[in-house]
Amino acid sequence: MVNPEESSTENTMRHVSYARFGERDVLQVKTSDIPQPGPGQVLVRVHGAGLNPIDWKTRKGLGFAARQIENSLPWTPGYDVAGEVVAVADDVTTLAPGDRVMGMIGFPEGGGGYASYAVAGADEFAIVPEELDLLAAGALPLAALTAWQALFEVAKLESGQKILVHAGAGGVGHFAVQFALERGAHVVATASASNRDFLAELGVHEVIDYRTTDVAEECYGLDVVLDLVGGEEGKRSLHTLGEHGVLVTIPTVTADEIISAAENMGLRAHGMTVRPDVFHLDEIAELIEDGDVRVHLDQIFPLDQVAHAHELLEGGHVRGKLVLDCR
Repeated sequence: MVNPEESSTENTMRHVSYARFGERDVLQVKTSDIPQPGPGQVLVRVHGAGLNPIDWKTRKGLGFAARQIENSLPWTPGYDVAGEVVAVADDVTTLAPGDRVMGMIGFPEGGGGYASYAVAGADEFAIVPEELDLLAAGALPLAALTAWQALFEVAKLESGQKILVHAGAGGVGHFAVQFALERGAHVVATASASNRDFLAELGVHEVIDYRTTDVAEECYGLDVVLDLVGGEEGKRSLHTLGEHGVLVTIPTVTADEIISAAENMGLRAHGMTVRPDVFHLDEIAELIEDGDVRVHLDQIFPLDQVAHAHELLEGGHVRGKLVLDCR
């Protein structure tokens, strides 16, 4: 096994942890020994750790991930990391120290991304293209995979189809509109007026201000709706679908009621939960390499400001992604 940073005498790392569910004050920055990779694993020196809505919901004890970890507290959150491989287990041949990698790790019960070092399976990581900074790469995996799987596995979006993406300027949304455009779809997105120019720069064909316009009156005959808001907004969006259209709703809390409403209308709606998939990450990395997709970072925070990052995350008006600088 290759030892991490052999020239360094430092053998501890900083990481975020919480010992109970609760508000942002449960988030603590701790110091622990740097972990060693077990069979099939690699140790990564984390540069960027992405923040996702599931992080604050789980911290509050909400959702399926909280049920997975409630008996394993204290726990280090974070599923998105990018950084440099510093050690590999003896049986790992696909990665080597020095490789720049990104991955959605430890989902849902493992976590561990909010840390200066993280251990995960070698098969959870993809190589980061040279064109992508490691901080930005850390913001990519979970949100980009959610968008990719929702569009192409569940909705089966095709070239020439018309799609509405709710919250198009957000973390999942800004990836979804770019993927849909790259596939050749006509893309409509909802956003606040302040994000109109941002979405236009990404190439979105039509931007609807959700604060002043009812999408059910503005859109009709759509092939796909990607609902990243849920609740009443998701149910209203069913009225925009064509006869053979499909709505994919991401928020799990309201998914069942939206699916039931769709069935009552004779329409199709599906919920989904993202899963790690390194092959999809490789495809996404290729699009970034070719310049077809970009990652937008709204703000970068040091580990010490994790509570402030969660405050913004909970506010729900982030443009693109938030990321922790774990170096």
